[in-house]
Amino acid sequence: MNIASPIRTRSVGHTACPHDCPSTCALDVDIDENGRIGRVRGAADNDYTAGVICAKVARYAERLYHPGRLLTPKRRKGGKGEGVWQEVSWDEALDEIADAFVKAEQAHGSEAVWPYFYAGTMGQVQRDSIERLRHAKRYSGFMGTICTNMAWTGYVMGTGVLRGVDPREMAKADCVVIWGTNAVATQVNVMTHATRARKERGAKIAVVDVYDNPTMKQADIRLILRPGTDAALACAVMHIAFRDGYADRAYMEKFTDDPAGLESHLKTRTPQWAAAITGLSVEEIEAFARLVGMTKKTFFRLGYGFARSRNGVAQMHAALSVPTVLGSWQYEGGGAFHNNGDIFRLNKAELMGTAYLDPDVRVLDQSQIGRVLTGDPEALRHRGSVTALLIQNTNPANVAPEQRLVKRGFLRDDLFVAVHEQFMTETAELADIVLPATMFVEHDDIYRAGGQSHILLGPKIVEPPATVRTNLFVIEELAKRLGVADRAGFGLTEREHIDRMLKASGKPGFDVLAEEKWIECQPPFEEAHFLNGFGYPDGKFRFSPDWAGAPAPNRPPASVGILGPVDQLPAFPDQVDIIEVTDAEHPFRLATSPARNFLNSSFSETRTSAEKEGRPEVMVSPSDAARLGIGPGDLVRLGNRRGTLRIHARVTDAVKPGVLVAEGIWPNKAHVDGEGINVLTGADAVAPHGGAAFHDNKVWLAKDPA
Repeated sequence: MNIASPIRTRSVGHTACPHDCPSTCALDVDIDENGRIGRVRGAADNDYTAGVICAKVARYAERLYHPGRLLTPKRRKGGKGEGVWQEVSWDEALDEIADAFVKAEQAHGSEAVWPYFYAGTMGQVQRDSIERLRHAKRYSGFMGTICTNMAWTGYVMGTGVLRGVDPREMAKADCVVIWGTNAVATQVNVMTHATRARKERGAKIAVVDVYDNPTMKQADIRLILRPGTDAALACAVMHIAFRDGYADRAYMEKFTDDPAGLESHLKTRTPQWAAAITGLSVEEIEAFARLVGMTKKTFFRLGYGFARSRNGVAQMHAALSVPTVLGSWQYEGGGAFHNNGDIFRLNKAELMGTAYLDPDVRVLDQSQIGRVLTGDPEALRHRGSVTALLIQNTNPANVAPEQRLVKRGFLRDDLFVAVHEQFMTETAELADIVLPATMFVEHDDIYRAGGQSHILLGPKIVEPPATVRTNLFVIEELAKRLGVADRAGFGLTEREHIDRMLKASGKPGFDVLAEEKWIECQPPFEEAHFLNGFGYPDGKFRFSPDWAGAPAPNRPPASVGILGPVDQLPAFPDQVDIIEVTDAEHPFRLATSPARNFLNSSFSETRTSAEKEGRPEVMVSPSDAARLGIGPGDLVRLGNRRGTLRIHARVTDAVKPGVLVAEGIWPNKAHVDGEGINVLTGADAVAPHGGAAFHDNKVWLAKDPA
């Protein structure tokens, strides 16, 4: 389909974006007289989306009608990764998967099978139904750690719950602080509301990040600091607040656990101290502290990026403590927001089959798939090997850390892999069976908007190709073949799941949601601003959290326990260098930040996205480039103990000396030697609840001699 050609609109479909972006935009989709989609735009009548969506989703027809889309089931014929395939029927493919799972269970026990999934769709039904099969069959458990663990944990350690100020209140702020998220690239609606505040109220926008990205270019105050040093900035800002009288002592006395202890702790956390750590000037720190200290209605929009370090939980908690010291929570347009996960309260017990969950079944770490598949005893919880995988909604051969281990594991001769996908990803290329999947406009689902306050319906609005199937279909058909289809939760359609889930949660059912399009779940002002107390039993914000004992959304099961160097986490907000600190051999810090035209590994297959991004590159400061004899576009080598790769250099003052940024995620094959940036990232579990520290890597850099 030539999507540039004008089409005659027959109707408009109303749906929601399924991708792993906090916005979960409400969408209006033009549908032509042949039942094909055309223009995709943000729904103007949804007051968070407000008619604005990112360009990559706006051109979704390019992805839906891509000539490279998977359309038929395939069986591997040659060696693993050789790319030789035979088309098979759906029944043949599903029979072979079920047979492989039965054989794995008979030979090694049920834990030899590991259903593996993540956020390729954020739809509750199509994403989470795999858990029902897992629990019913007692397959190995799955601990999702790639995205949220450090950010959610750090936030909840302060507030006690995962929610915050209505994000639409950014438009009512007098200052918006965008901290640790390149919102222009990864959550465009943040900019919608922040720029409205600037236009209507003269609000200032301050951006805190590790390089001069598109969001930074929208800022009035730009703070570019060294990766992993955000907590030092936060501590200095709070030091100044106590020093200069910006701290709201009456508020803290009522709503926090130990303001006196915090003030005493921060006595030595001066702007000079923080400047030496962050690379910011004392003047920059003082100006930022003065702005937020003197502006009561300051809205802190805290992202995920700055938490993707080994000290990420401490960084999030420290940044969150700033509006608490200032008392910003008391004002409309003031306070903080990260994620609204706790407000939706969807009862997914039947959908996920939690009644069948056996706590004695081992739970494996998503981020450590390379270690799991290469037989690391600790990663395997000191039990047997994984010999069969079912993968939906994720592309670990591209996105998981420690890529060389991941690739080596997938190439095992004794490992059976089934992948249900929309494209022949690099994970699918290593599979034994590949199944073609529907896209979001081709099936029914329901979405929960972490970055806003709506539950949104995503109904099927066009017919899929006749040969592709939904995630739910695959789970249901395998359940039949594996002897568990008679259990509760199986045998339901998407619409039945949605209806039952909503009603079990005390909400209107499918028909009402279909009419209304979304359900508003935002709590009242007093609750959202914690004016009746924070989420702990005593109502107090925790400046001094119980890192090991406090509840949190990502807390691992008891069988896994507390992870990482918890004893090194600080008693009060502080800079803690449990990061990969540079050394003589590895003098650079590398962050693997998101690209504007990709979303994780999605959209890297579409021509327009790839053309707009150009090629994989690493940003190098002019001074570092000159010292190392590197010119614009030169091929360079990056390396650490995990491996090395070659990549082209982009010499730019967007990064500071000693800092490298590689935007992605590009497919491995797009790189010079077929190995991508995640060769350099680590999978060691981050304290206290695990997670992958994608932006926390020490590396060396050299011009390629070739």
